[in-house]
Amino acid sequence: MYIIMITPECAPVAKVGGLGDVVQGLSRELQVRGNDVEIILPKYDCMRYDQIWGLEKTYSDLWVPYHDQWFHCDVYFGFVDGLKCFFIDDHSDKNFFNRGLFYGNHDDPERFAFFCRAALEFMLKTNKHPEIIHCHDWQTGLVPVLLFETYKHYGMTHPRVCYTLHNLRHQGVTGEQILRQVGLNPAHYMNQDRLQDNFNPSAVNLMKGGIVYSNFVTTVSPKYADEIKYSDLGCGLQHTLYVHGLKFGGILNGVDYNVWNPEIDQHIACRYSIDSIEDKYKNKDALRHRLWLSDGFKPIVSVISRLDHQKGVELIRHTVFHSLANGCQVVLLGSSPDPDINNEFWGLKHFLNDNPDCHLEIGYNEELAHMIYAGADMIVIPSAFEPCGLTQMTAMKYGTVPIVRNTGGLASTVFDADHAWKPYHERNGYVFNDFNNEGLESALHRAIDMWYSHPQNFQELMANGMRCDYSWNYPGEHYLNIYNHIRE
Repeated sequence: MYIIMITPECAPVAKVGGLGDVVQGLSRELQVRGNDVEIILPKYDCMRYDQIWGLEKTYSDLWVPYHDQWFHCDVYFGFVDGLKCFFIDDHSDKNFFNRGLFYGNHDDPERFAFFCRAALEFMLKTNKHPEIIHCHDWQTGLVPVLLFETYKHYGMTHPRVCYTLHNLRHQGVTGEQILRQVGLNPAHYMNQDRLQDNFNPSAVNLMKGGIVYSNFVTTVSPKYADEIKYSDLGCGLQHTLYVHGLKFGGILNGVDYNVWNPEIDQHIACRYSIDSIEDKYKNKDALRHRLWLSDGFKPIVSVISRLDHQKGVELIRHTVFHSLANGCQVVLLGSSPDPDINNEFWGLKHFLNDNPDCHLEIGYNEELAHMIYAGADMIVIPSAFEPCGLTQMTAMKYGTVPIVRNTGGLASTVFDADHAWKPYHERNGYVFNDFNNEGLESALHRAIDMWYSHPQNFQELMANGMRCDYSWNYPGEHYLNIYNHIRE
């Protein structure tokens, strides 16, 4: 099958969050299964160019109709982790992708509306007719709209569109002028059945457009699919998802075990497996020595997270102090897009700097993330909401026991050691319901007590997590079933 991914991110070259990991992992799984996969991305100036092999200009003078003008682009080709990637390089005076960042400009809707038009124009000019176009998040929501309303009249009648919602908190709500800029008449689209925002009648909702015009819509876990359809986690799109419910479902993301796997990990001090689980403790020693933590008979409680309100930033802060007060060491790796939160955690780092049981690393370091997964005993993920979450699935592969809130993909993958409906050999962590300090403590206390009082039972939890298969194998198969369904 010929599949083209149109996406704002692909790890490791352009990664802000989990979306980039998903595009990379799913694309590689589809490729391994014998499909022809290509990825189209913006050519950001801030990409990891050292992660692209053989980058060269492959198409000159791509002229894209936009805003009653023709904007000039070139297209580059290169391999990212063995995946075929095309990068759209904009040369207009708008300078859409040379901003030193991926997202965060006031004109982001315009930047990615142009990207949608440019990606389809490139496919038209190079005679690409994939069976499936797979689009990701609001940034590509206009692709199915333009394909159905404009490009099918130029012969692009073959592709079917699968559209994945990674996070409904960001929907690309903007003014109706965005439609004129890509050559669409707002009068035709500004109604509730199409692109008009469900709450602001003068606004366009780009994610809604993707939902309405796609052949199938997925999100990144079955639990999150229910939450966004039937609760306020749908952020206003509940009715739209209900209307299009027959073409909507949740598929759990996978983890790339070629990257995150203690049996082959090049970043950790001692590789290990479920059959040599005791070697994990050599990585605990290495993590302590790397971060200047004291040696002693204590569990290491870890946090690897973006520091924002979705991730439960106040509960993360409480985790640090509560764990230290209850006989644990704490390692945190993360940063925040919010300067106030970042400053707060820098202050916390300075306050705890002399504590031999605590290390806060404000920023992101990929090598250190591998060391923490391998060396920590537990990992805390207290999210307000979590569409899927890769952290808990990655941690389990390393035998690090997750402590999570009962929401989204966390609820789909972590089953409480004491209260889950699963048999004991399938229980793999601790879960709490209430989004407050008391809820967090209820799970954290049980985990710490198990570590100290029942070490054999705790090690069984570790092994249960390591046995879980959260690779891309099953999600890849589900996506191929969807592709085949909409092809027919």
